[in-house]
Amino acid sequence: MDSKLGVNKPGIEVVIGDTPMSFNNNHKMVVVGFYDHFVSSILAKFHAGFFRISLALCAQVLLWKNLVQITKDNHARQFHPMLLSLPSTATNLLWLTALLVLISLSILYTLRCYHHFDKVKDEFLHHVGVNYLFAPWMSSLLLLQTSPMLVVPDGSICQQLTWWMFVVPIIMLDIKLYGQWFIKGKRVLTKVANPACQLSVIANLVAAKEAMFMGWSEMALCFFALSMAHYLVLFVTLYQRHPGSNGVSPSLRPVFFLFIATPSMASIAWCSIAGSFDVVSKMLFFLSMFLFMSLVCRPTLFKKSLRKFSIAWWSFSLPLTTLALASVKYAQEVKDGAAQTLALALSIVSMMVILALMVISTIKINKLFLATHKPKSNTNNPN
Repeated sequence: MDSKLGVNKPGIEVVIGDTPMSFNNNHKMVVVGFYDHFVSSILAKFHAGFFRISLALCAQVLLWKNLVQITKDNHARQFHPMLLSLPSTATNLLWLTALLVLISLSILYTLRCYHHFDKVKDEFLHHVGVNYLFAPWMSSLLLLQTSPMLVVPDGSICQQLTWWMFVVPIIMLDIKLYGQWFIKGKRVLTKVANPACQLSVIANLVAAKEAMFMGWSEMALCFFALSMAHYLVLFVTLYQRHPGSNGVSPSLRPVFFLFIATPSMASIAWCSIAGSFDVVSKMLFFLSMFLFMSLVCRPTLFKKSLRKFSIAWWSFSLPLTTLALASVKYAQEVKDGAAQTLALALSIVSMMVILALMVISTIKINKLFLATHKPKSNTNNPN
């Protein structure tokens, strides 16, 4: 290298680093810089609300599995002839995709707990954010129920231990959430109640369904009774809309679709407990259909939230999938042409919605993870 170029000058030395040692040092600097950006940008923006994605995918796996199984067992060609030719590997592939998404999101949230524990603590204490902490455990229970035989054998000790591993965090969150309502009374409940609180009820219903799937009827009844007691209190509180209560911002209004998911999942859970889609399950299904029609007839409610894509859009998928699941159970029980058409229509809508969300999320992935994080100036959680 020519000495006239000024090798010993610090500024030129950084730019002209042509030796292997300089290249290695520069490479290390790039890696460190990327990790710092990852911690300060992506992990700071990441929150428990992203588990909506895994929850929607896991519920979709359950819908696919039920549709294929019912069609093959009962030769119900009226649902759709293509379902008979749909290989089981397609459902297993979707299950594997949901598992990989759940693992990825769990790793990101674990890193967030390590680097931004203060933000995780604020989320745990927030009246909206705490409800999404139920989502990863709900997703895990749904994956456990729909897992292939070779992954987690039915009735095995491994399956039972896995069930308890996923249910214990739900119980602890129940004690935190419901215990706070019970001790502090009506003033606190009317202040913090919001549509996202229904995730805690849905989590108990999923636990009840999974307990019945393994043959634990008493445990299933316990979780079902707990969820229904708090659902009645929560539904009445949200219906009254007390002045001064903390609601959700317009951008988060897709969470209102959870009003559909709770009675739909309750009808499915009770069907598992009772062994048939009896009168109670039908009443809960009719309630979910009424709430669905009430929301569909008010598109202006979601006008502002649909202007700009956000992770909140994934709140549409889980309620539609649970409603489709309940409609399939109902059609299987009544064996009526109109009910079967309704089940097919809702199932197609659910599949189209989650497909659209997957495509849009892939295109807008930079917007989800790399957008500038804005400070919160109000009481609404950004989830």
